[in-house]
Amino acid sequence: MSTVHVIGAAGFTGAQLAALVDAHPHFSLGQVTARADAGRRLVDVAPEYRVDAVLQELDLDGVGAGDFAAVCYPHAEAAQAVGELVDRGARVVDVSADHRLRDAALYPEWYGFDHPRPDLLAEAVYGLPEINRDAIAAARVVANPGCYPTASLLALLPVKGRVVDIVIDAKSGVSGAGRTPTPDVHYSSVADSVRAYKVLAHRHTPEIAQEIGADVVFTPHLVPVDRGLLASCYARFDGDAPHPDDLRQQYVDFYADAPFVEVIGQPPGMRAVQRNNYAQVCPMVDQATGRLIAFGVIDNIMKGAAGQAVQNLNLMAGRPEDEGLR
Repeated sequence: MSTVHVIGAAGFTGAQLAALVDAHPHFSLGQVTARADAGRRLVDVAPEYRVDAVLQELDLDGVGAGDFAAVCYPHAEAAQAVGELVDRGARVVDVSADHRLRDAALYPEWYGFDHPRPDLLAEAVYGLPEINRDAIAAARVVANPGCYPTASLLALLPVKGRVVDIVIDAKSGVSGAGRTPTPDVHYSSVADSVRAYKVLAHRHTPEIAQEIGADVVFTPHLVPVDRGLLASCYARFDGDAPHPDDLRQQYVDFYADAPFVEVIGQPPGMRAVQRNNYAQVCPMVDQATGRLIAFGVIDNIMKGAAGQAVQNLNLMAGRPEDEGLR
């Protein structure tokens, strides 16, 4: 058994992750930490998961060399904790954004802070198993991708380097905004409405551009559902557009060894991936214009956060990638 500490377990992602670790056949749940909710049982904070562990303040002395940890703090707060855990000999999945961008100079611009551990930033592996499986298995620090980038990249990676003028229109459920209430995600603000937000300024833009190797126009929307994320991606082929059957086969071949990616023939909806770790992608060719239309859909808390973190922990621990996630 491998010990996994969940740091910041009172939020939507942390609670889901703790529940997955608690039910995992190979992982043993270590410290389950929180700050404001320390002293409460996790089952009282997130009763749907029925995890009876008591939330506590992080005790670094209780982290052993060879332990694993998943850090679910907000951005700008995770980097210090990740560094302290690695210095203790733990291997860490950072579920925040603090290790996703390889260029430290981008953090002041997009996240408003100077990165405190550029040494760890330089060695962190981007935690999308579908493209970095071997590197994740050997890593000390894995940067769990954002939910929007996960859906968008899975829709686009099979044609990476072959498309230009990429536009991504993405829609996420309200749980993506986190547990802390704000006026923008109050029920009265979200119900019966769809709204674009952070237009031209969303922090996932440089992450998507970094991994796809091209500039992108990315616009996120908030939709009145709890969980789920749909990315509709549009691009122009740099050359002749492939036949639709050939394009679909390219996607099938690209994801042949990806246990959680399903290539389907019709545009997907959120319901098929809610509360599981699957992603569905659907590539199409607009015959009139020769453009790509590719859809990617995930559960923003599972494949977009907690489920993908467990997928990465499995690889780091030398376990089957889908263990505890089927």
